[in-house]
Amino acid sequence: MKTLILDGSLAGDSAGSYSVATLQAALAARGWSSEVVALRDKKIGNCMGDFFCWLKTPGTCYMADDHREISGKYLDSDLVILLNPITFGGYSVTLKKMVDHQIQNTLPFFTTIDGEIHHQKRYDKYPNVLIIGLLNEPDEQAESIFRNLAWRNSINFYAKVHVCDILYRNRPERVMKEQLCHCLDRVERLESDEDRTLPHIRHSPVPATPLRRALLLVGSPRMQKSTSSSLGSYLFEQLKLRGVATETICLYKAITATERMEELFQAIESADLVVLAFPLYVDTLPAPVISVLENIVTHGQGKLNMPRFAALVNCGFPEGSQNDNALAVCAEFARSAGFAWMGGISLGEGEGLVHAQPLSELGGQGAPVRKALEIAAEALAVGKAVPDNAQALLAKPLMPVWLYKLGGTVGWKMRSRKYGTQKLLKARPYQKAV
Repeated sequence: MKTLILDGSLAGDSAGSYSVATLQAALAARGWSSEVVALRDKKIGNCMGDFFCWLKTPGTCYMADDHREISGKYLDSDLVILLNPITFGGYSVTLKKMVDHQIQNTLPFFTTIDGEIHHQKRYDKYPNVLIIGLLNEPDEQAESIFRNLAWRNSINFYAKVHVCDILYRNRPERVMKEQLCHCLDRVERLESDEDRTLPHIRHSPVPATPLRRALLLVGSPRMQKSTSSSLGSYLFEQLKLRGVATETICLYKAITATERMEELFQAIESADLVVLAFPLYVDTLPAPVISVLENIVTHGQGKLNMPRFAALVNCGFPEGSQNDNALAVCAEFARSAGFAWMGGISLGEGEGLVHAQPLSELGGQGAPVRKALEIAAEALAVGKAVPDNAQALLAKPLMPVWLYKLGGTVGWKMRSRKYGTQKLLKARPYQKAV
């Protein structure tokens, strides 16, 4: 069995180094070959959400960096092990950059898996996955979020066998070794984890005091020309109508310059409410957004005002429930940063329905979205959490699923004409010749 270990740990992480060495020894004892890729040493760019890997160069991201070689090795493996220090209940930036590029290994067209919409396979064979998280000590909420993410990813990775476990740095190495060997035993027995549901995450109990100032963080690489910006802008228009001063920062601008990060910290310091609006990337937040959140936590230790925090997330699937893990990660970030979690709103069909248009231009089709954001604004403006009935308006797909799937198929084929790739959309660039 050919095994690829994607090591997402940081340099100097003794638990990460021990886990890699132990896994390699255990794999060798089973007669399995293994290769380790230390992702921290690789040049892997951020997924820019432009869908060029579906349209312009089908099956391959146009960025020619180390992720291409790694993607080839990924698909040529029987087992891929993802090793990662758990960050806000999810992946760290080091691993998430590579995970975000997994979108190229699926097709833009839709299929149904267990009653839920996902992207179709691009390849006939995909590796099994073992996902290992590292924590300093037990943390029930972070662990539940991580296990749910691993399960969600296994669906989109088309892994026949998926196993997830969590190692604690405060435990003896012999215990870690036993856990790792047990994981490999389960893979060998083709024994997958059961489905992992998310825990119910409550809003932070804070006094309801009217807002003075709110800050919108747009977490899309398309910045102002994005669905995330459209959703956030409408919410903030509603806050402004209620007397709240507002400010907007595009995170993809902030991450490129130190002075802009400092401006971001200052904006957070003066805000009563921070709202993060972002697109779903492989079941959770995009890698650059996680990076900014990590910087906020690091910088904010005893320095930042601790405002209220809420989130708006949209995905390209009809079911808004596919955003649940991302919202849970946002809540976990708030807990880590000491912010008050005020809840969030998730939208399915974001790309197909809004497509970066101002919500006021969507007509009747956008009415439920506008109403949900108006309800949220009314509550947030007086210091209350996002009400459940705001999300309830978006619980059902805003158009019939069959129509959405059909529209997606026709839409991607039409968009491919611009690049002359109509007959190449199902290309398999990483498939080795037999």
